[in-house]
Parts: sequence; C-alpha cells; structure tokens
Amino acid sequence: MIYSSELIKGTLKTIVLKLLSDNTRMYGYEITQKVKELTFNKIQITEGALYPTLHALESDGLVTTETEYIGKRVRKYYRLSESGKGKTVEKVNELADFMETMVFLLDLKPRVAAL
Repeated sequence: MIYSSELIKGTLKTIVLKLLSDNTRMYGYEITQKVKELTFNKIQITEGALYPTLHALESDGLVTTETEYIGKRVRKYYRLSESGKGKTVEKVNELADFMETMVFLLDLKPRVAAL
C-alpha cells in the first residue's frame, strides 16, 4: 500500500527535516530515494511536492543550500541551519504526539505481526 499524498503532505516538512538531521546534507533526488527505501516504497515523494517544501524550509531559515558542480551538472545540497536543528526536534515531537492522539481518537488497537 502506498500512502496518499494527502497524508504525506501534512508530514513532509517533518520527514525532510529529520532526514537532514540524520544525514548532514542531501540533494533532492537522494531525499526521495531515501524515503522510498526507509518506508519500503510506502511513501513516494514527488519532485512536485519535495521542491516547494525544500524552498519553504529554506525561506523559513531552517535549511541552507550549497551548490556543487559534478561534471557539467549542478547539484544543490540541503543541510539544516542551527534554527533548523531545534525545529526538527520540535516537529518530530509534535508529530509523535499527534500520532498518539490519533491512536486514542480512532480507538486503534496495536497490530500483531503475522508469524
């Protein structure tokens, strides 16, 4: 099952911030592939969703960019700013609390893994 873009949209900033926190610096395509890998293809981020998010994070001062030339190609790397590091902790905690609230609100039972 692939999660809907509606669900992903509300968590995309948190996902990107956390990945940058864990990986120091990343470029866009690398972010999309890492998310696919870590979620076993359940979350697939499109460029149309990722780049506006990265630009918003940069505009908010949460990420910085650096450009690197690889042959004739230009690769733009993103990394957390100092304020981005603090915001990452805040956003991850907020999302964790939200998920706990949803489990309670929807009266969800823990899933038992099939053996």
